[in-house]
Amino acid sequence: MKRICLLLFVSVLSFFISNLNAQEYEFRGVWIATVDNIDWPPKGMTNVAAQKAEFIRQLDMHKKNGMNAIIMQIRPAADAFYSSELEPWSEWLTGKQGKAPSPWYDPLRFMIEEVHKRGMEFHAWLNPYRANFKIGKASIAPNHITRQKPKWFLTYGTTKYFDPSNSEAQDFVVKVVKDIVKRYDIDAIHMDDYFYPYRITGKEFPDAAAYAKSGTSLNKADWRRSNVDSIIVKLNRAIKKEKPYVKFGVSPFCVWRNKDQDPEGSDTQAGQTNYDDLYADVLLWLKKGWVDYVTPQLYLEIGHAKVDYEKMVDWWGKHSYGKHLYIGIAAYKASATSKNPKWRDPEEIPEQIEIARANPNVHGAIYFSSTSFNKNPLGLNDSLQNNYYKTPALIPPMDWLPSRPNVMTSNAKKQTANKH
Repeated sequence: MKRICLLLFVSVLSFFISNLNAQEYEFRGVWIATVDNIDWPPKGMTNVAAQKAEFIRQLDMHKKNGMNAIIMQIRPAADAFYSSELEPWSEWLTGKQGKAPSPWYDPLRFMIEEVHKRGMEFHAWLNPYRANFKIGKASIAPNHITRQKPKWFLTYGTTKYFDPSNSEAQDFVVKVVKDIVKRYDIDAIHMDDYFYPYRITGKEFPDAAAYAKSGTSLNKADWRRSNVDSIIVKLNRAIKKEKPYVKFGVSPFCVWRNKDQDPEGSDTQAGQTNYDDLYADVLLWLKKGWVDYVTPQLYLEIGHAKVDYEKMVDWWGKHSYGKHLYIGIAAYKASATSKNPKWRDPEEIPEQIEIARANPNVHGAIYFSSTSFNKNPLGLNDSLQNNYYKTPALIPPMDWLPSRPNVMTSNAKKQTANKH
C-alpha cells in the first residue's frame, strides 16, 4: 500500500513539474518578414509550388514549437503579397514589382487558410509609411503610388516615405487596410515601428515645408506626434467599422521615453525613443483604446547597461492600461557565435520567457523572426517543445471586442443569400 501511495505521489509530482510552465491562455507568435526576403520566400524563390512548400515547412515548425499565432508581413513597402487593385505585387514575391505570381495564386488567401487550418491566428503585418525601400535599387512598378502621387512622399536617406502629415496619403493607407480587412479572413492588423523613421545622424526629416504650410500652433515635435495619432485613430475606426472583432496591434521600439526626459519614462538611456524620435506616443494610444495590443521590441538582454530587458518588462507591464501586452523577443540574436556572451547563453531566452510570464500584465510573446528557428539556435526549439510551450495554449481573449463569428456559418449565409 505504501509503495502504491509513493508511486502515486511521484506520478502526481511529475505531472505537476511537467506542467509547471503550462499556461491556459498565452499568446505565442512569430514574425515572418518578407521585406528583402528576410524569412519568406527565400531570395530568388519565385516558383509557386516551392513558395507554398516553404511556407508550410515554416508553419509546421512553429506549430511543433507550440506557437499559436503568425504575424505575417504582407505589405512591406506600399506593395502587396496579395491580389490588390491599390498596390502592385511585391518584388520580393516574384522578383519584379508588379509582376503577378505564375501560375497565379493569392498568397495571402493561401497563407490564411494554412494558418487557420492549424488552429493559429493570422495577424496581417503592414509597414504604414515605407514606400521605396532602396531608392535606385528597388523595383518600382509604373502603377506604384510613388509614381502616381509623387507629392505625397519624402526622401530620407536612401528610402522614400509617405509624408505622415499629408491627409490624402493617410487616407490612402487607411483605404489599403480597409480593403484587406474587408476581403480577407484575418484576425488582426499589425503595424511595426516605422511611423516617422529612425533618425539618421546629421540629417533632419525633410518636412519643414509641410510644417510651415500647416499653419499649426503646435511645435514641430507635437505636430509630428499629432500626425501619427491621427492615422492610428483612422485605422482603428476603419478596422472596427468593417469587422469589429478584428484586432489592431502595434510593435513599437522598446523605449517610450527615458526617465530623464519624463518622470513616467523608463529607467533607460536609449539613444532614440518612440515619443521623441519616432513621434509615436504609444502610451496615449493605449490609454485611449486606439490599439488592442502592444508588442514592444525588447531585443536587448537581461542586464543590458542602458536598456535592461527585465526593467523594461516591468515598465511595460505598468503601462499597458488594460490592453494586451506581448513581449517582442530577439530569437535572431541567439547564437553560439555571437560576440555578446549573453546571447551565447542557452538560458538567456528561457529566462526572458520566465520574466515575462511572472508579470501578471504580460499576455505572451512574439519572436523575431521565423527563419531564426531553422537551426534550433542554442536548443531554443527543444526548450519550447519540451518545456515552455509543451502544453498548447489558447489565445488570450480581449473582453472589449465582440466575439469572432463562425466563418463557416457566415459563408453559408452569404451563399444562401446569393442564391436568392
